[in-house]
Amino acid sequence: MAASTQAQEIIDEFTFLDDWEERYQHLIDLGRRLPPLDEAHKVEENRLRGCQSVVHFRAEFDDPLLRFHAGSDAAIVQGLIALMLRVYSGQTPQDILATSPEFLKEIGLDEHLSPTRKNGLASLVSAIMGAAEQART
Repeated sequence: MAASTQAQEIIDEFTFLDDWEERYQHLIDLGRRLPPLDEAHKVEENRLRGCQSVVHFRAEFDDPLLRFHAGSDAAIVQGLIALMLRVYSGQTPQDILATSPEFLKEIGLDEHLSPTRKNGLASLVSAIMGAAEQART
């Protein structure tokens, strides 16, 4: 499924929820359903900077698709990772670069995340886009 289609599905899901308490719970539930990150990936070189929580991120290019593996020690951050992997993992580098993370703004996350979580999310977006840019060349 195209990244833009996945992003629209996420917008639809979050729009259906009435308030931010329900949206946070949905985010946490998504994170809980994410398969745990392989212990082999939890190394310092895979650690994302700019995150208050510990976040490990790894990209694998399996031509023509990029697959991402990530995990966090914090429930909400794990939910954010689940959203990002749902949209971007398993896509071509071109599709990843063509799909803006605007869906995060559309579901209201920019208004409801702490500044440190926003920084961490920006680091994750940068890592995903950077991996796509590198795989494209």
